[in-house]
Amino acid sequence: MTMLRARQKIGKYRILGRIAAGPLADVYRAFDTIHRERVALKIPKASAYAGDEEFLHEVQVARKLQHPNILSVINASYIDEHFVIAMELGDESLADRIERRISTARAMDLAGQALAALAHAHEHRVIHCDIKPENFILFPGDRLKLADFGFAKISLRTLKASGSGTIDYIAPEQAMGRPKFQSDVFSLGLVLYRLFSGKLPEWPFEWPLPGHDRLKSRVRPEFTGFLRKAIQLDPKQRYRDAVQMQSAFEALAGHARRQKRARAKNGAGSRGTSWRQLQWREFQRKYRKVLQTSHHCRRCEGPVSESMQACPWCGFDNPARGSESLFASTCPRCERGVKNDWDYCAWCYGPGFVEETTRRYPDKRYAEKCANRKCRGPLIPFMRYCPWCRTKVKKPWKLTGSRHRCKACDWGIAREFWNFCAWCREPVRHD
Repeated sequence: MTMLRARQKIGKYRILGRIAAGPLADVYRAFDTIHRERVALKIPKASAYAGDEEFLHEVQVARKLQHPNILSVINASYIDEHFVIAMELGDESLADRIERRISTARAMDLAGQALAALAHAHEHRVIHCDIKPENFILFPGDRLKLADFGFAKISLRTLKASGSGTIDYIAPEQAMGRPKFQSDVFSLGLVLYRLFSGKLPEWPFEWPLPGHDRLKSRVRPEFTGFLRKAIQLDPKQRYRDAVQMQSAFEALAGHARRQKRARAKNGAGSRGTSWRQLQWREFQRKYRKVLQTSHHCRRCEGPVSESMQACPWCGFDNPARGSESLFASTCPRCERGVKNDWDYCAWCYGPGFVEETTRRYPDKRYAEKCANRKCRGPLIPFMRYCPWCRTKVKKPWKLTGSRHRCKACDWGIAREFWNFCAWCREPVRHD
């Protein structure tokens, strides 16, 4: 297929423009005329086209890896005898974002999301093989998603010699045709080093690397050591996989948060209390029991509930992820709390859980019943799905103590406090 022009139609999609051009495929911005939404289309080039296997493989891997930080494939089909992949359309790539000034706090947030995405892939025995800033896509609210699994390999036992990947970020063993989980760790380590230092190291690696002075001024020595371990030339000296790398990152981030809270607590009497802290305190006084806001947002430290889809203060996605849940177990997909007698996750439409008991446990938080007449199971406020039959909760939840509703989703909001809707991330208007 030759390059598509703006306003040209291919099936139900109207082309808006080209986003990127690669050796095997072009990516276009397009409009779905049926579902009335913008999407990204990946279309193979005729000059490099040798079959659908690689593109089918990419779709299959992407469908296998359902995660908030992994780019979703909306549809894949043959249109005009060409294989077309429709995906979510983001705002820009991480490569574009790095070129502009970015705060350390925001960089830490993006690093955490990148690690979460790759760790999920490694948990499912998938090696990406092309980790680079261009393959991380940013969405509104600084939500980061990993894309392009065209080179991905599934499990170490099925790996074939491959030199695929982008030369600037490729690990030495991958360049020689032997990719491993540690190869992705190496590539992501370079991405994060560039994110914080503004520089991409070149061979040979000799410390201090270019940009080390800026890195040292922005992060603690422990984090520099974290990055240094990730980009060791010897794979055995790196993190075993992204799961281990993410654990190390979370440990560092948790330690930093505890230190920050301790400093704020110890210095509150001398420096006074900020307006934001006063606002959070008043919000907690009014809504703590209603929303069970015992957690803190991973980005801004504001009080949040694990039922929230977004932080109402900064708009961060799934802000309570990784916090100790108020429930007995956690969903493996979204990491929110679930009860042992539930059949499904009530927050993310997650898969069915292994049945641990047939007993039903009463809960004082149950306030409504499922609308499905065949189910009528009890619901806790702000559930999105019934944990018994998976039926979507269509009736908007009210927020006790507030008469305000979100203009987009119609759920109750604390408009006098929130900057974003905690249920759909829509900005809250205060006029």
